[in-house]
Amino acid sequence: MKKPVSKTQSMLNVWAIILIIWSVYRAKFMLPEIIDELVAKPLVFLLPVYIFIKHNEKKEFAASVWLTTENIFKNIYIAFFIGATFSLSALMANYIKYSTFSFSQTLLTQNPQTLLVAITIALVTGFCEEVVSRGFVLKRLYEESGNAFTSSFLASVLFLILHIPILLTNLKLSGNVLIWFLATDFILSMINSFIFLNRRSLVSPILIHALYNLSIILYI
Repeated sequence: MKKPVSKTQSMLNVWAIILIIWSVYRAKFMLPEIIDELVAKPLVFLLPVYIFIKHNEKKEFAASVWLTTENIFKNIYIAFFIGATFSLSALMANYIKYSTFSFSQTLLTQNPQTLLVAITIALVTGFCEEVVSRGFVLKRLYEESGNAFTSSFLASVLFLILHIPILLTNLKLSGNVLIWFLATDFILSMINSFIFLNRRSLVSPILIHALYNLSIILYI
């Protein structure tokens, strides 16, 4: 008799599909970042998760990933406080890369339209990656194990693996900056995981992630 597939295995199957498609896309297509993040990523990351939740789990999408507006103002406050800390880490990466604080090559010197695009990209990227890594992956790992640390650690490892395609195709990330990026990415994921499980909401993780991404765009 065929053994039934567990919830975790089903979730990992969807995650693996996302990783494979995203890896092929990053390897084969060299399109502008605005297309990568605002068109390709929402399709590759969100569509498989949405289809799985609606057709396999037969649940309501937003509730199933804890995408809720409950206590939204407190969640926003938490996000901006922690996001400011990650902004400092991006400043340190800027210093490591240039051996001084150098903003001549960053978006701080560009026009307002360029900055608006950067903010939009940061928000959309944060939304897509947190829905997958926290709302979909972590939530199901935690529901099956009941262990916040173990599920957060595993979700963070999967979060880093999901970033391998961009690490291999982003020429700005190398040497010490790459090591700093990996370290802060893992810390970001662990913090967002604990906040997500504690607040039972994706709002804070999405905003923290967006602020982190924006800091990277501005300073590195």
